Amino acid sequence: MRLVAVDGPSGSGKTTFAGELARALGAGLLSTDDFATWDDPVAWWPRVAAGVLDPLRRSEPGRYRRMVWTSGEPVLGPEVVVEVPDVLVLEGVSSGRRAVSALLTHLVWCEAPDPAERLRRVLDRDGQPSETHFRRWQQFETGWFAVDGTRQRADSVFTS
Repeated sequence: MRLVAVDGPSGSGKTTFAGELARALGAGLLSTDDFATWDDPVAWWPRVAAGVLDPLRRSEPGRYRRMVWTSGEPVLGPEVVVEVPDVLVLEGVSSGRRAVSALLTHLVWCEAPDPAERLRRVLDRDGQPSETHFRRWQQFETGWFAVDGTRQRADSVFTS
């Protein structure tokens, strides 16, 4: 299985780009939004590795429980089965993290340089009640990407 990560800050166009890429390649698509919460932006990675990536690398289906957002608070939903694809596009903040570098076939970095524009995009998508959370999230991801060096390791950069 080949693994392509589409990473970058919130509101940079990752979801749209990854969806188009997956359709063009006939690839599977997995979003980190299925795992992250406001209080746990990136530490959920062991669930992705053990539940999805490790089994897929053994040519076995992966499994995980998707976060379902009800009343603004996430809860674990029913199990999702991920069949073994030729290519899996892993999309979302921290999908191209250093810990997965050795497994990646390609790392795409998406960016929209203006933080205000990125915030507007996510609020248009998710609604004004999320603004406080997203402002905090954007502060977190700025630090995350600086420490992880994700953009510097990218094979290609997409600017939206």
